[in-house]
Amino acid sequence: MTLDRLRPAAERAIAPSVSLAKRVGISPNGVSVIAFGLAIAGAVAFALAPRRGLPMGYLAGALCVAGNGWLDLVDGALARETGGEGPAGDLLDHVLDRYADIVIVAGLAAGVDEYALGFAAVTGVVMTSYLGTQAEAVGLDRVYGGLVGRADRLALVIAVGVVAAFVTDPFRGLTVVGWLLVFFAVVGHFTAFQRFYYAYRAL
Repeated sequence: MTLDRLRPAAERAIAPSVSLAKRVGISPNGVSVIAFGLAIAGAVAFALAPRRGLPMGYLAGALCVAGNGWLDLVDGALARETGGEGPAGDLLDHVLDRYADIVIVAGLAAGVDEYALGFAAVTGVVMTSYLGTQAEAVGLDRVYGGLVGRADRLALVIAVGVVAAFVTDPFRGLTVVGWLLVFFAVVGHFTAFQRFYYAYRAL
């Protein structure tokens, strides 16, 4: 059910971007850092859009998040093509991805002043990713399954960012961004439990 299953097809689509990075001479780690920079820019846009009365800022945030997701695919493919794969690069990529997840959700929460929801959402997001890699740490394959993976989250953030630029009225006390945080809080922890259950049963 998750978009992570489409990763092979997505990696074929990013071939031109990988070729461009090779021609320019950007390293996989450099791509990872640029991707993280886009996540920060997106978070800032999400935080400022409602506070400054600029709902179209959500569109800018959505574009930055889309760029982050795209480059997250590019860095791995570039590493494989250039022989730059290694534990150091893998560590950097995962650390920056987790920080990117955190800042994006924090930016969304700060913009709508829903810090408790933001905390619940970001813990769900982080635990989902943690359980995916922890399975590998105990000798299993890395787990990408479950109800909502990282690719799904980024797609939802992008979609909600576009909607939020045009729909600002709350529904039952929450804006569309607030409801996205509720979704991440509930489904994030549920996905983390799914991954834990799968890994625990496999041991």
